[in-house]
Amino acid sequence: MNTINETIQRAKALACEIIRPAGEMAKARFDRIAEATMKGDHGDLVTEVDRMAEELMLPRIREAFPEHQIHSEEAGVLGEAGDWLWMIDPLDGTNNYAIGLSVFAVSITVLYRREPVVGVVYEPMTDRLFVSVRGEGATCNGIAMATRSMPQLKRGNIGWIQGHVVPKGDPIARGLRHQLEDSYKRVLALWAPTLLWCMLAKGDIQGIVLYNSEGDDLYSGLLMVQEAGGAVIDFEGRPFVGMREEPYLIACHPEHQEELLAVVRQGMGVPLR
Repeated sequence: MNTINETIQRAKALACEIIRPAGEMAKARFDRIAEATMKGDHGDLVTEVDRMAEELMLPRIREAFPEHQIHSEEAGVLGEAGDWLWMIDPLDGTNNYAIGLSVFAVSITVLYRREPVVGVVYEPMTDRLFVSVRGEGATCNGIAMATRSMPQLKRGNIGWIQGHVVPKGDPIARGLRHQLEDSYKRVLALWAPTLLWCMLAKGDIQGIVLYNSEGDDLYSGLLMVQEAGGAVIDFEGRPFVGMREEPYLIACHPEHQEELLAVVRQGMGVPLR
């Protein structure tokens, strides 16, 4: 019988093996897709590439780990619930992809008892493979990553991730984003959340504020930041663990978490202590 760590290492190896062909297929078809349709009521899209990427990955996972449940962006839930869960986003940044904007990735997360233990993200246009394993750190193309602090956070760049379920006119979300824009050099919304998490883990941006955005693109990047030495807390200042249906999160270098939390509370109209 495999130990938990042996399963994690096997899962990591498989994720790294299957994610690159899926990304390369998406790259080969970039800017010449034949089909893009609306999904749900929030303006999200799905393309034939989403489905083709799933077809490259899901059978391999089911063959290697038949007892594991899979939740994939388009295919839905496969298998019975248990200790192990794979979360797949076959094309994170589909809206970008559909309009010819080359900011997209493929994301795989493996969770054990609702905690992410493996996160793999592949950005095909730059050929960057991001890998994180619980307790083993995070790498980009084999090079260790680390979040970075800076003397004045106000000169930094902050990523903004807003869930599809949040109405465009949500006054709290709007006020919070306005506060962030007033407080920092730039606020980035990429429409490809996993890449924002990877940028933070790599030290290219200084923080992320996530407003009610849960899905298959969350936990790989979240683990990436944690394993790169970053802090991930909720809007109450508590360390984030497990899974949550409606997450409200702050991520940054640990030295900046109190400052960023104070700005978030101010933006949401919470009195500062």
